[in-house]
Amino acid sequence: MPLPSRFRLRRLLLLPLCAATLAGCGSNSQADTPVKETLPELPVVRLHSRDTVLTHDYVADIQAVRNVEIRARLEGFLEQIYVDEGQTVKKGQTLFRINDAEYRSRLDRAQAALSSARADARVAQLELERVRLLVSKDIISKTELDVARAKYQAALSQVQQARSAQSNAELNLSYTLIKAPFDGVINRIPLKMGSVVEDGTLLTSLSDTRAVFAYFNVSEAEYLEYVKTHQQDSARSTNVATLLLADGSTYSVKGKVETVEAQFAPNTGSIAFRARFDNPRKLLRHGASGSIRLANTVHDAVLVPQKSVFEVQDKNYVYLVDSTGRVAQHAFQPETRLAQFYVVKSGLKTGDRIVYEGVQGLRDGAQITPRPPQSEPTAEAR
Repeated sequence: MPLPSRFRLRRLLLLPLCAATLAGCGSNSQADTPVKETLPELPVVRLHSRDTVLTHDYVADIQAVRNVEIRARLEGFLEQIYVDEGQTVKKGQTLFRINDAEYRSRLDRAQAALSSARADARVAQLELERVRLLVSKDIISKTELDVARAKYQAALSQVQQARSAQSNAELNLSYTLIKAPFDGVINRIPLKMGSVVEDGTLLTSLSDTRAVFAYFNVSEAEYLEYVKTHQQDSARSTNVATLLLADGSTYSVKGKVETVEAQFAPNTGSIAFRARFDNPRKLLRHGASGSIRLANTVHDAVLVPQKSVFEVQDKNYVYLVDSTGRVAQHAFQPETRLAQFYVVKSGLKTGDRIVYEGVQGLRDGAQITPRPPQSEPTAEAR
């Protein structure tokens, strides 16, 4: 039997409501389903040990192997200057001349005094021979012979004294010509021709720059490290030094550490080293500045990339990764730092896996998905 019209209308209204209710029930069912969490994927590296070259730089004071002050040895006027500042000179070359008129006059007087003394000695010798003859004939007593001998000895002493005075006058005259004691380069000349000089007046200084010394100070800990390495690897020439010039460039000639001072400086706790560098092109000058770089080999060193390290309260940490991908904050102590790595002193060992990069957003105990880094880090020692 057909339904009345009012019942058909109610049926049509109920059908959309039922459909909406069923749709709402389906949505709640999907919202209640748990979503699987995506773990962060981070690069992880395994630590290895390798032989590594460590370098240390030290401020150096560069000095010529010979640098001496040229001073006057007597008084007078500076009559002539034969060289210029910066000029290269040879051993024995005349550099300055002091007016020598007075010293020539003194030499003439000394020579005359020596001639007079020799003449007096000759007279005394003849007198001695005459007295000896008279004594042998018993004409005069032997006392006269003793007196003649004494006079002759006194005359010989006068000759010796006059000869010494002449040598001294000749020496003073030679001091009026100042000559180079060795091959080198002339430095500043503070005086001009005509200046009055005294005994000890500084005329210039002379530097032998065919080779130079580089002096630098090393801390006690680094000194011990150097000595131990040198004893272990003496065959590897660990005393080789590199010189870095003031402009940052590397000097082309390698040097050699020659000596170490006997004691540490009490105020700094450091000890002075001396390295020698040949200077064939005369590039280095006395008083120049630079840095000395020493290198030594550390065997089986464990290296940690710097980008894997973070600091907490002045301590260095990395994130260790276990076999399940869980990370743990772990402290270690570095021995030194290279260009991109820390050399481990303690706290880490070969085989440990650490997070290579991306440590900023991690927390202790977090879970990650390890993956190899896009480029394996390599040790690049300075």
